[in-house]
Amino acid sequence: MSSIRFLCQCCHQPLRLTQDSSGQDSSQAPAASELPSAQGPPGESPEESSTSRVETDVENLQDGASGWTLAGDGEMSGYSSRKFTLLGKLVSGRSLNSIQKATGGLFDILSGKEDLDHPLCEDCTDTLLEELDSQLTVSESDCQNYKRCLVAGARSEDEEALRAELRGVEREEARLEQQLQDVERNRERAAVALEAARAETTMLERQERRQHRDCSELHWQLLELRDELRSVENQLQLAQTQLARLEKTNAFRSVFEIRKDGPVAVINDFRLGCLPTVPVCWAEINAAWGQAALLLVALSHAVGLEFRRYRPVPCGSHSYLKSLAGDGAELPLYYARGRCPRLQDRFDQAMVAFLDCMQQFTEEAEKGERGLRMPCRIHVDRGLLEDPGASGRLCSIRTHGNTEEGWTQALSLMLTNFEWSLAWVSLRYCQK
Repeated sequence: MSSIRFLCQCCHQPLRLTQDSSGQDSSQAPAASELPSAQGPPGESPEESSTSRVETDVENLQDGASGWTLAGDGEMSGYSSRKFTLLGKLVSGRSLNSIQKATGGLFDILSGKEDLDHPLCEDCTDTLLEELDSQLTVSESDCQNYKRCLVAGARSEDEEALRAELRGVEREEARLEQQLQDVERNRERAAVALEAARAETTMLERQERRQHRDCSELHWQLLELRDELRSVENQLQLAQTQLARLEKTNAFRSVFEIRKDGPVAVINDFRLGCLPTVPVCWAEINAAWGQAALLLVALSHAVGLEFRRYRPVPCGSHSYLKSLAGDGAELPLYYARGRCPRLQDRFDQAMVAFLDCMQQFTEEAEKGERGLRMPCRIHVDRGLLEDPGASGRLCSIRTHGNTEEGWTQALSLMLTNFEWSLAWVSLRYCQK
């Protein structure tokens, strides 16, 4: 048989009871006397007698164990003041009936249908007794209070006063309930108003963020416009400075420069004419003719002159005069030595036509009180210019049948008229 131990119901510690020697000696007898016998009643079969003996043994042992416990050394000890539960198995061989009975008992115990007492240790027993004493004390105190209340209730006011007080309390309760309902309704309205306020706050916050964003964008645009304004103001100031400088500048004098280099006249660093002692290439002479044609066109624009018969077309060293008669003939205002005489004649015709254009400008400039008086008179029909410093000497502008000195002198007189024209136009049209 295996060792049998009992546990405390409260702290679940194994119990160890200390008995005197007389109790230990007497503990063996009940256990031995209650052991089942090996023989069953006569007339039973071996299997039935075995089954009945096992069940009888377990029940007897269970009943016998209700007054016995095991000490720490495994010996049986008798204790008749409480009931105990026997734990463990006695025999290894059990019948089906005994197993079913034990299982049903376990289910009853687990489901709480059967009360099962367990032993307690000494400390847990003392604690339980103290709790029972405290509960008893509280119960006695409550009983005394109830008694005093009964006595005081008998001595209190009559029932009508209590009922009147009860009705007042009920009215107060109804008033408080109505007030509570009003408070609940107000709370619901406040909750609805709070939700609306929160929604409005959310919308206002979105509007505020959008307005802040728009304000930032507008501020950024303002900064950009201020930068652009300062840039435009600086450009305007620079333009005004340049305009003031240009207003003081004579465009004709800045663009065209006419001077004398000995007996040969010079326009914009190009010599117009040649002498045996001062040879000048035709490329430079042609370029000088181009500058003279450009100056004549600029002067005509300044006075608003529309040319008749021929119109100068400045093209550098290949300038020409275009006929306005309708045939569109062009007279070259350039020449190269060694070419055919026919080209020389056309060059002479171009120079005479140039004098015709210059005479038209002179006639336009002589109009009015502040008209221009050219120093060198022009004879267009013969292609001559009159030198005022040589007692009316006439110089031909043609190259055919003329000397280099006479031709160069005629070109110098022509540039003298241009120099006077520049001064007159600068004084009359360029000053403000």
